[in-house]
Order: sequence, then structure tokens, then C-alpha cells
Amino acid sequence: MSRELFISLEERDVVSRCQAENVGISAIEKLPAGGTRLVCMSGHGASVMTRKLKSHLIKETVIRQRHRPTRPLW
Repeated sequence: MSRELFISLEERDVVSRCQAENVGISAIEKLPAGGTRLVCMSGHGASVMTRKLKSHLIKETVIRQRHRPTRPLW
């Protein structure tokens, strides 16, 4: 099972729900089209959050924001 989830909630809501379920967050980022990408610390945490946030999961293809520049900085 993947530890990565795409959720149609704001970042602060996702963080508070993870804290309520005692699930560790490895990475979290805001998506350009709205929503949040969550990477849990463990597969078990991801399965817990999948069950808890089932109605908020994004099913379609998600485009993430680019983190690295397209050409070298030097």
C-alpha cells in the first residue's frame, strides 16, 4: 500500500485529523488545483487515514506543483 494520499481538504484540516488519529506525517503539500498531498510515516497510518478520510479522497489524476527549477541555477 502506498503511503501517499491526495485529499480534498485544506492542509490545516489534514494535519489536525492526523494528530487526532496519532498518525505521523512524512510530507505534506498544497496542490495547485486545491486539496492536499499527504505522505504518512507508515503504511498503517496511511490505511487509518484512508478509512477516516474516505469521502475526501481525490480519485482523479492530480497535478503537483513543481519544486525544482527547469534549468540549472548556474
